[in-house]
Amino acid sequence: MPTATANKPVHALVGSDSFLQLQKLALILDRAPKGSQRIDIDGERADLAEVLDELRSFAMFGDGKVVVVQNADAFLTRFREQLEEYVAHPSDSATLVLRLSSLPSNQRIYKAIAKTGQIEPCEPPKDLAKWITEQAKQAHQVTISPDAARMLADLIGDDMGRLDNELAKLALSATNGKIDPENVATSVAFQREQQMSEMTNALAAGRAADAVKKWRQLIQGDPSAEFRAVTWLAIWLTNVRKALAMRKQGMQPFAIAQALRIWPREMQGPFFETAQALGDRGVARAMDLLAEIDRQSKSGVGDAAENVERFILSMALT
Repeated sequence: MPTATANKPVHALVGSDSFLQLQKLALILDRAPKGSQRIDIDGERADLAEVLDELRSFAMFGDGKVVVVQNADAFLTRFREQLEEYVAHPSDSATLVLRLSSLPSNQRIYKAIAKTGQIEPCEPPKDLAKWITEQAKQAHQVTISPDAARMLADLIGDDMGRLDNELAKLALSATNGKIDPENVATSVAFQREQQMSEMTNALAAGRAADAVKKWRQLIQGDPSAEFRAVTWLAIWLTNVRKALAMRKQGMQPFAIAQALRIWPREMQGPFFETAQALGDRGVARAMDLLAEIDRQSKSGVGDAAENVERFILSMALT
């Protein structure tokens, strides 16, 4: 991850990859003044006044605010002109982050954000092996050989969250800080990845008790999983939100499942049933809770693994 510098007043995280958006968001939060207050708002339900009030009011704690508008495409469509006016004269005590699936460069709002803020592309790179090499060095402090990087890209594809999870696991067992093709070929990480996938699949099927069981098995075999679980769960919830939006646009479940890589096939039906049961409001509440649990874990409030388990159990009550 790049060296932290001062934030721009407005950031647009644009692209289809949830992991890259979360990675960019983490950097923005790291750059924010110490103790800054993070505010998460669902763009599909948010009112313009609510967002502007948060941006222009003083933070109750800390020296600033980071206002994150999730699913901001709908929000931008409804309040385009007003947002153009705000971006031209943004607050000097808050950072606005818009998480967008797309933002055409010929639109005025794109040019306005580029002038006073920052456009952050969040699409998988064409050269995956190069990204893997850089991510291994910057995020995990290990060196991966070109052959190993290509092997990993071939095995996993352009799912950036899965690639990063695999690198994190490989880094733990790397000899002398180096990952070679043999490490990739013999790694048990794929088994752990499958277990994490089974946990989120159980959640998608509405089986919270099974999800907790799988989570406890995963932690027992791989204690480091507690540090990656929030990313996995955030990606899952983002996929649920995307699936709901795609259904509203008239896409068929099979096409959505292909676009979001929901697998195995038998999990697609339960996934859509759970997405429908949660709805936009349920997803928004779950995202808020997950953000709070992540904050608590990083602040030393409670045990990280127990915090994740508490979130999983809460899904049964959502």
